[in-house]
Amino acid sequence: MSNVSPSGPPMAASPLTRAVLEIDEYASGLGWDQPARLFALVDTAQLRSQEPGLAAQLGLDEGDAAAPLTPVEQDEIPSGTPLDEFLATIAWPDAVAGCALTVERLMLPPSAETSVPEGLDQAGLAKWVAGHPDRQEVRMTVAVLRDGARESALRLREKDSPTEVLTGADLVPGLAEALSATFEA
Repeated sequence: MSNVSPSGPPMAASPLTRAVLEIDEYASGLGWDQPARLFALVDTAQLRSQEPGLAAQLGLDEGDAAAPLTPVEQDEIPSGTPLDEFLATIAWPDAVAGCALTVERLMLPPSAETSVPEGLDQAGLAKWVAGHPDRQEVRMTVAVLRDGARESALRLREKDSPTEVLTGADLVPGLAEALSATFEA
């Protein structure tokens, strides 16, 4: 786990880490209370050679400064559709090297687990969490590659700063699994 420097991701970071931090920065610029957003991750060099017009449109035709992976935002996720159901409908073309998702959620500290009322359905649990005094709003950005590589970035709303972004491969394993499943034929 590491923090991002104020000047952006370190150049030594893996291409996947750089892509996750780029998406986190993009989502941060949109503000909070945003819908989930899905991104295809494409090989930048391949994009330049196979789709020069699209690469130019994305500003990727300017020398070698571009990151190895380029996030391309996909159509909006249908509102009202559970995320797991939506992800189960995705099949990526071969040109897509990986995918990423950014989503906001409420989290509670582990100490709150003992006070969860029994017998709540999903809606009841969500309402209980939303009203809990120790709840934290978090934006999670999770990315996976076809080869199984994973990376995540977490940003708390109360510590909304590029220097306070937590990164790591296994921060949101369930979401990483769901994203990896979109590459299984």
